[in-house]
Amino acid sequence: MRTFDVQGIEIRASRAAVFDFVRDPHNLPKWAHAFQQANDTRASLKTPTGAVDIDLHTFWHKDAGTIDWELGFPGGSIGVAQSRVTETGRGTCIYSFVLHAPPVPLEQLEGALDAQRMTLREELAELKRLLEAQ
Repeated sequence: MRTFDVQGIEIRASRAAVFDFVRDPHNLPKWAHAFQQANDTRASLKTPTGAVDIDLHTFWHKDAGTIDWELGFPGGSIGVAQSRVTETGRGTCIYSFVLHAPPVPLEQLEGALDAQRMTLREELAELKRLLEAQ
C-alpha cells in the first residue's frame, strides 16, 4: 500500500516568486483547499466534521528551494509535507510536492490518500493559476 504521492507542476514564474509565495503560510488558504487561515505558528483546517485548529511550522531553505511543513493535530499526531522549487532553462520553474498519508488509522489510509492525491492535483493547478496571473 502506498503511503505517499509525489506531484509537480511547471509554472511560468521566477523561482524567487514561486518560492516566496509558497513559503509564506499566510498564502496557504489561497491555494491549499483545507486551509481556512494560517500564520507562522497556527492554522485552521476545514474538515468534513468542522474546523480543526493545528500547530503549523514551516521550514524553508532558499538556496536549496525547499519548503517543508509540520502540522501538529489535536491529540498529538503529526503530519508532514515537503516541497521544492527548481528552476528550468525555459524561464519557468517546477514546483514539486511530496504528499504523505494523513495521520489516520490504517483502515482509512488508502481512501484518505487517494482523496488527497486528487485534491493536491487541483491545488497545484490553482497555485499555477495564481502565480502566472501576477
